[in-house]
Amino acid sequence: MNEAIAQVTDKLSGWWTGFLEMLPNLGVALLVIGLFWGLSRLVKNLMDKVLHRSPVHDTAVPIVSRTLSFIVLAVGLVIALGILQLQEAATSLLAGAGIIGLALGLAFQDIAANYFAGFMLSFRRPIVVGDLVETNGVFGTVSGIELRSTYILTPQGQRVMIPNRKIFNEVLTNFSTNGERRVDVAVGVSYGDDLEKAEKVAIAAVEGLDGRMQDKPVQLFYEGFGGSSIDFQLRFWVKFHKNTDFLAARSHAIKAIKRAFDENEITIPFPIRTLDFGIEGGATLAEMLPRSSESREASGNGARHH
Repeated sequence: MNEAIAQVTDKLSGWWTGFLEMLPNLGVALLVIGLFWGLSRLVKNLMDKVLHRSPVHDTAVPIVSRTLSFIVLAVGLVIALGILQLQEAATSLLAGAGIIGLALGLAFQDIAANYFAGFMLSFRRPIVVGDLVETNGVFGTVSGIELRSTYILTPQGQRVMIPNRKIFNEVLTNFSTNGERRVDVAVGVSYGDDLEKAEKVAIAAVEGLDGRMQDKPVQLFYEGFGGSSIDFQLRFWVKFHKNTDFLAARSHAIKAIKRAFDENEITIPFPIRTLDFGIEGGATLAEMLPRSSESREASGNGARHH
């Protein structure tokens, strides 16, 4: 019994001696943690101010600043464990954090990808609220941007939510970036019209439109021989801030071209279809018409004789 008590006493005495020897290191470790905690707060406040003045989206600012603050504090904790000669504990802690992070990354892969894409979109800012865009088969105005998804309001009034990873990985067309857009108008003229005259009349009709950019000339290119017309495409540029700017310019151009062609007796032909009722081994339509007339005449004569 006395031997057991002596062993316990020796053990407690050894722990106490070790604790006293560790006190200086413990004080230094606590001081390091305190310094890094203060540094993490300083980093957070500084990043909040810097990011709020940058083009980074507001929803990304607190997450970025808190992440950097946590990293600074984690570095201080690892240094403190090293001072206490607990390198194995620090290594195990980092390994455990890595395993947990990997497991969470695999479990929430799509969500993590959306948030990462949201960060990239916040920093690069290829689109902002109010831009007219087309992506993933959706065309409309950007009505909201969050870290996980982006919202687009279509011309039909539907609000479409698109995950940010799809916007980041797919083709994105921003019609509002340059503040201008080209208007293409497809027209056809009759085979009997003078093409040079039609070209001059069409260009003159569009050059006077309101809103057309005067520093870019109107262009006209004949494209081919259609079934009932010779087709061309007329192009001009307009200032572009919203989709109605483009639609109105195209509508005005179509009306101006039609009016100018009517005034200059230039024809925009209707589609023409040629029907051939001929059957191989049978009779053509031209051959059948006289027979039909003869049959009706013979039938009428027979009725009168009767």
